[in-house]
Amino acid sequence: MTTHLHPPKQEVFDVPALTNTDNKGFVRPVDEYRQTDYGLYMSRTADHPRFTHMESWLLPSLGLRATIFHFVDDHRKGQRLYLDVGQFSGPDADGRWHAQDWYLDLVDVPGRPLELIDIDELFEAHTAGLLTTGQCEEAVNISTRTLVGAATHGHDVQAWLDAEVGERMTWLDRP
Repeated sequence: MTTHLHPPKQEVFDVPALTNTDNKGFVRPVDEYRQTDYGLYMSRTADHPRFTHMESWLLPSLGLRATIFHFVDDHRKGQRLYLDVGQFSGPDADGRWHAQDWYLDLVDVPGRPLELIDIDELFEAHTAGLLTTGQCEEAVNISTRTLVGAATHGHDVQAWLDAEVGERMTWLDRP
């Protein structure tokens, strides 16, 4: 399957300014940022036709960004978490966090095994020189660790994430 080839998506999470700059350069206001020893939580409204709000955790040590999209009209009914695989870091000297998406994604529908998607995009990006072999190998390792981790927790990715970070991760629907 041929996809629209694009460079790795990059985002900036500007905690002091309470903004999120997406991969297309759009700057959006953020309702809440929360920094922890293991990552950064963001909650913001969305000007998207399929969802009204989004929450994300950047988890640098896991190589993951976990997102809940608050969909409209039963779009993607049953999906809970969407996990981007990549490189996540922060804060920098200006208090900003950074994300680089390495194409692979995992979709969480509770009660089912995680689904790994966009493998074709990873291969195409590597072939085009957009990711190094090392980055591709790390993306596969992150995905494998996540798939196995969720499986060892009864296919409950949230339980695995909680165990990995050492506490219960909070979301709007999970205080």
